[in-house]
Amino acid sequence: MRKFLLLVTTVIFLAGCTQFPGVYKLDIPQGNILSQESVNQLKPGMTPRQVQFIMGTPIIEDTFNANRWDYVYTMNKAGQTPTLSRVTILFTNGLLSNIKGDYRPENN
Repeated sequence: MRKFLLLVTTVIFLAGCTQFPGVYKLDIPQGNILSQESVNQLKPGMTPRQVQFIMGTPIIEDTFNANRWDYVYTMNKAGQTPTLSRVTILFTNGLLSNIKGDYRPENN
């Protein structure tokens, strides 16, 4: 009887460590949604306010460098590897001067 109870207990604990089929898992987006279309709207010489209108409030504003804004977006989809996208916007003299990261403006 003890072996049976030990076996049942072990099976129950191991079942808690696996994924049950048919259980719905939520997609978890975090950060600023980044797209090539929004980055294409950015032009050198834009003010921080214009950039913020297009891209939204940056997730990370460097405390030691007010001329750098970082936008980060992660998406965790069930059963897939999480994706990470980053865009860094640099200002010189209060105007947009450079864009770095996973999305860059395309020449149209």
